[in-house]
Amino acid sequence: MYAYWETVPTRWKDNDVYGHVNNAVHYSMMDTVINTWLIRTAGLDIHDGDAIGLCVESHCVYRASVSFPEAVRVGLRVGHLGRSSVRYELGLFREDGETVVAEGHFVHVFVDRETRRPAGIPGPLREAMEKLVVAG
Repeated sequence: MYAYWETVPTRWKDNDVYGHVNNAVHYSMMDTVINTWLIRTAGLDIHDGDAIGLCVESHCVYRASVSFPEAVRVGLRVGHLGRSSVRYELGLFREDGETVVAEGHFVHVFVDRETRRPAGIPGPLREAMEKLVVAG
């Protein structure tokens, strides 16, 4: 179960020589959905905010092939929310919303923009993340 959904179109250049979307594109889609949500919904100020999120871990398991011009439905949830870190979990699905293309996660550690030392996740951002926590 995912709490937030976004549709990401594939592009002609996403196909590799084997005729399917290259594995690196899956990571790009996950990163794009996370950061779109952070900026548009959670209010992350990427230019002037005191805290920034750094990706310290990522993982992806590939389940099925997808090719241009298909779009991919990406589901996002929070699997773990710590003091300064968050684990986003994502599912990439064919447009039918049933066929799993890939599953993965990203871990962000929030740090002070200047010192790069771990910093607590700011209140409004944390509140938005709490809405994405899905039990089980």
